[in-house]
Amino acid sequence: MESSLALGRLELTPSPAPVGVNLTPRLSGGAPAKDKSGQRAVGLQSPAHLNGCVPLSHQVAGHKYGVDKVGILQHPDGTVLKQLQPPPRGPRELQFYSMVYAEDCCDPCLLDLQNYLPKYYGTWSSPDSANDLYLKLEDVTRRFIKPCIMDVKLGQRSYDPFASQEKREQQIRKYPLMEEIGFLVLGMRVYKMCSDSFDTYDQHYGRGLVKETIKDGLAKFFHNGVSLRKDALSASIRRVQQILQWFESQQQLTFYASSLLFVYEGLSSPFSSSSLSSLLSRSGQEEGMAEYNNNNIQVAVPWDYSLATAIYTNHRKGGDHHSAKALWEEDNSAWKRRVELQQAPNGNGNKSQLEGEDEDEEIEVRMIDFAHVFPSDSHDHGYIYGLKHLLTVLEQMLCDNT
Repeated sequence: MESSLALGRLELTPSPAPVGVNLTPRLSGGAPAKDKSGQRAVGLQSPAHLNGCVPLSHQVAGHKYGVDKVGILQHPDGTVLKQLQPPPRGPRELQFYSMVYAEDCCDPCLLDLQNYLPKYYGTWSSPDSANDLYLKLEDVTRRFIKPCIMDVKLGQRSYDPFASQEKREQQIRKYPLMEEIGFLVLGMRVYKMCSDSFDTYDQHYGRGLVKETIKDGLAKFFHNGVSLRKDALSASIRRVQQILQWFESQQQLTFYASSLLFVYEGLSSPFSSSSLSSLLSRSGQEEGMAEYNNNNIQVAVPWDYSLATAIYTNHRKGGDHHSAKALWEEDNSAWKRRVELQQAPNGNGNKSQLEGEDEDEEIEVRMIDFAHVFPSDSHDHGYIYGLKHLLTVLEQMLCDNT
């Protein structure tokens, strides 16, 4: 099953009783689903059982809380919580985030990679459900008023080298064109100005796109019902180009079944996301986010998710996951399996801002979903192929409308 994460902003239906949770409607066919708020009620969930957290409201792909066994939650501080999957996927993703965001990380390649990921705030669990461990991540869409969101899986294969033959065949059947096209649209949510509503498209829509229709299929994401948002399209191209440059500069990680999350502001200026962000900043609503990270774990670890597995297992047994460092120190064998991460050529370190951030402030393109990331000693040719083909389609789309 896809494990794509659409980091979205919380929207709730006011209710004096247990909170009514609205989720973006799924689409089973080719026509878009319409909804005035871009959401639909799927049931009631008492926030007391989730320590104030509620299901994520406009997730466009992946496991959804209340529908699947695991799902994405919104924390009261504005971050999102991704439930850790069972081993080996969950521990592997935890290991990836812990490695990239380790406090003592000095690898220019990984420091640069931070620019293209959601910020990571460690792990979290609710006192009411201590056995469930979550990754605590930045809400990429929080600063947007009417966020248009698209989740695109990248790469020529959606299964990793350790997948069973059955799993490989299953993934190939889902989208036989993955190897040729190099990417798959898992879901979209597009704001329409005239109706003040959202059109939503799910994975079935994406799987129906072929070589002849992929460009028009992607164009729907950038069309607001009146015109093509060439500003958002141009900014998206620049962001994807930056991610491609990172992949072409590194030979230490390979990504399978990972996605790019696209977000842009559906409302046109002057009341844009930047003005909202400024208002929030002045009112102090964006301050103190990290103060809620009571269960935060930040452990510097090499590429060996045996530690993350130990954390997960210890946590499920009711152990104190603040003892993660002790678990690491006891696992001397892990040092023998340590992968020496090579320095990326021409690495620029951790940039405080992406190039062109000022002009691209109304757009976000972030890499998400890292349950199938592995160490490597060569370029990630499958992901690079997907990025290049995606860029070709986006650039052709822009050229056709210039």
